[in-house]
Amino acid sequence: MRESERPPLAGSDRILLPVRWLAVLLLPFLLVAAGILILLPGRTAEFFAWPIAPPLTAMVLGAAYVGGIVFFAAVVLTRDWHRVRRGFLPVFVFATLLGIATALHMDKFTLNLPFVAWAALYATTPFLVAWAAIVQRPADPGTPAPLDTEIPAPLAWCLVGVGAIAAVTGLTMFVVPTAFIELWGWDLTPLTARTVGAILSLTGFVNVAMIVDRRWSSYRALYAAQLVSLAFLLFAVLVRRDDMHWERPAAWGFVALLCMALVLYGGFAAWAERTMRRSALPTDAAVSNAHRP
Repeated sequence: MRESERPPLAGSDRILLPVRWLAVLLLPFLLVAAGILILLPGRTAEFFAWPIAPPLTAMVLGAAYVGGIVFFAAVVLTRDWHRVRRGFLPVFVFATLLGIATALHMDKFTLNLPFVAWAALYATTPFLVAWAAIVQRPADPGTPAPLDTEIPAPLAWCLVGVGAIAAVTGLTMFVVPTAFIELWGWDLTPLTARTVGAILSLTGFVNVAMIVDRRWSSYRALYAAQLVSLAFLLFAVLVRRDDMHWERPAAWGFVALLCMALVLYGGFAAWAERTMRRSALPTDAAVSNAHRP
């Protein structure tokens, strides 16, 4: 195909205005939900779409929304599509699972204004996010950003493996929630088990694209969102530690996995940032040659 015949969006790395507006539309929902779930986790029966018990589960969901706020703010503010593209699949999976969970457990929800907002959000978001990803797909040029680095294959596959474990655990938890109720680190119901499963699936699907895309610029915004979300998850466990069943191995395992994820993801992001910036610095030889008469 000749250059003049290519679609205008192909290879432009441009985010379409309707996709930015989608992010703008979602951000107020996420901000309000995160505020209620994190600041008022014990009052979800009054202010949220359904009463969530114990409050720790509410804060865990709120932490996921905080990550969503960081990600969709990046969609609004960034110029390049490829920098946020890889977040749309995890969001699609998360929104789809919560939409299904809502349909399966309608009797647990409160028929109030927050539920109307919740139902509208999860009835439409999977389709809107899928539409955005499909329409925008040709915009990714597939080339590194001007300031970028490539994730080494062994490290990429390690991160894919970590994500796969989280995704499989989350999907299993969603499909057979009752299998986890007596084992989990805090009290769960089938609905809250499915909610936690959706959250684990969200984090698990972040790394899957590293199979085909190892540009660090494709994941900077996602890892910023993940690290902020992980920090809020640890904060939730600290604040609501009395909700945990510390006699269960899963409670300690959950905390250990959170800490390991923070160290692993934080260390990886720090390494990638340092490597990217070093690649932008002129070498000593280049500096020397530049100063020769």
